[in-house]
Amino acid sequence: MGLLHIVFGEASVPVMTEAIGMDEKLQGELFFFEDDLSVGPLFILDTKEGQANRRQWWQQLAATPPQLQPQLLPEETSQEAALPVEEEEVPGDSDRLKALKAQLKEDPSLEIWVWAGQNARDVCGYYWLISQLYDFAGRIYIIYLNNLPFLNEKGAVFYPTHLHQILPKEFLKAKKLARAVSLAEFELDGEEWHRLMNENAGIRMLEGGKKIKGEPTLFYDKELLAQTGKEFVKAWRVVQQVTGKLKYPVMDQFLGWRLKELVKEGKVESKGELKTIRDFEVKLPGEDPANTATE
Repeated sequence: MGLLHIVFGEASVPVMTEAIGMDEKLQGELFFFEDDLSVGPLFILDTKEGQANRRQWWQQLAATPPQLQPQLLPEETSQEAALPVEEEEVPGDSDRLKALKAQLKEDPSLEIWVWAGQNARDVCGYYWLISQLYDFAGRIYIIYLNNLPFLNEKGAVFYPTHLHQILPKEFLKAKKLARAVSLAEFELDGEEWHRLMNENAGIRMLEGGKKIKGEPTLFYDKELLAQTGKEFVKAWRVVQQVTGKLKYPVMDQFLGWRLKELVKEGKVESKGELKTIRDFEVKLPGEDPANTATE
């Protein structure tokens, strides 16, 4: 019997790779899906039009793909979103999904273990993936680390929200939680994915368990404005101060994009190029005590 592990986001890959190497019962390939489906448009994402809309939205956020690292291979550095339709030509999560389905068809003994932390990105990714794998029911397992205690490097108990926060050796205990996704879950969770697509909220937040609540795109604008003062400060510092107050962190790229939108709306002044959050500074409108010129 073959085993294939799935995580959502590259940040979880190093710890999972190390954990897999510690236990022969966990030996298997590791897949990761990159797109963060907890933010941005999902409407008709099962069509080419919806996929194109999401790619354009990502391109608004940054000149480079979200959270991709320079060392990735060229085919893994696309701005492609997690796309449910198999015929999409642009490399990205859709190609990983095609490869996954091909392996499942070629090897009837292959089992999939989906690992998810207690955060909106992992849960939304799970809903999307489950909606694609109904034909393989009975071979898809979920390990949802929901509100579970783990030990940190100092041996103290903590409750991680993301897989990358967990020590590799701690995953050896978590493997006991693996259970097959039931037919009822395939139906209900597949319907939940379609609800999320139709709702098309700007942000999707985890309320507990697997419950996702949609919020408007401007949900964090008030926090961003509250952390912006009368003098210019680096945009990344504003973003950092906001994320530091959140139980579940939001992508820096998303908050940086919202800052740039606030600049365009005249609610915030800026200087520097509106590229990444390290390229520009922001302040509230009005005279700058230092009389610094704005752009």
